Amino acid sequence: MTVQKIIRKISFFNNLSDEQINIIASISTVSKQPNKSILYYESDINKNLLFLVEGLIKIYKVDKFNNEIFLYHIYKNSMISELTSTNNKEIYCFSNAEFIEDSIVLSINFEKFQEYFLSKNILTMELLEVLLNKTHQLQCIVNRELVFDATAKVAFMLSQDLEMFNRLKRQEVSFMLHIQPETLSRVLKRLSRNEIIQVDLGTVKITNNEALVSIFRGIGIWNQIQ
Repeated sequence: MTVQKIIRKISFFNNLSDEQINIIASISTVSKQPNKSILYYESDINKNLLFLVEGLIKIYKVDKFNNEIFLYHIYKNSMISELTSTNNKEIYCFSNAEFIEDSIVLSINFEKFQEYFLSKNILTMELLEVLLNKTHQLQCIVNRELVFDATAKVAFMLSQDLEMFNRLKRQEVSFMLHIQPETLSRVLKRLSRNEIIQVDLGTVKITNNEALVSIFRGIGIWNQIQ
């Protein structure tokens, strides 16, 4: 597959002409990354704008006791890089990125990307939308870690990432949410008992999405049905 076709698989570039896609291709490289390899560590400095074409990435930090703190997943057809400015020629990494399945990454020379596109106000709106989404993602992480109780953490993940919840082992989900496996089991039983979810052979299905969402949005439906 040509670099141009790979770039076309990423929705960020949907509005570009063939000529513009060729320019992106001329300043890009494509690499295959094996499962469990590290893309970057926090405090690394990158000169490329990174996109995940295929695969899955885990973003995490490490505390002073060397404990891994899960932040979020990055799925295919997504920008990986954590931008804090569009003016700098270097991109600072504030977390660690590990591939959790075989993946394909598109790397674009950021300085040339700025020169050929951002300076001409091309792809600026697309970039702004990505940055706003990442800001919202950060707000969700803050809620998950500092505001939500165990039930809200589970409800939020079921609502936002049901496919990943069912894909992972329960122990892995507990680790991600920073709760005990026994607590996760109790929450799932409670949600099932209140007919908010249905668990069939270990697979969770949502049966009352309104009630599920109300748990972490504080609407009050959850309090009425406990």
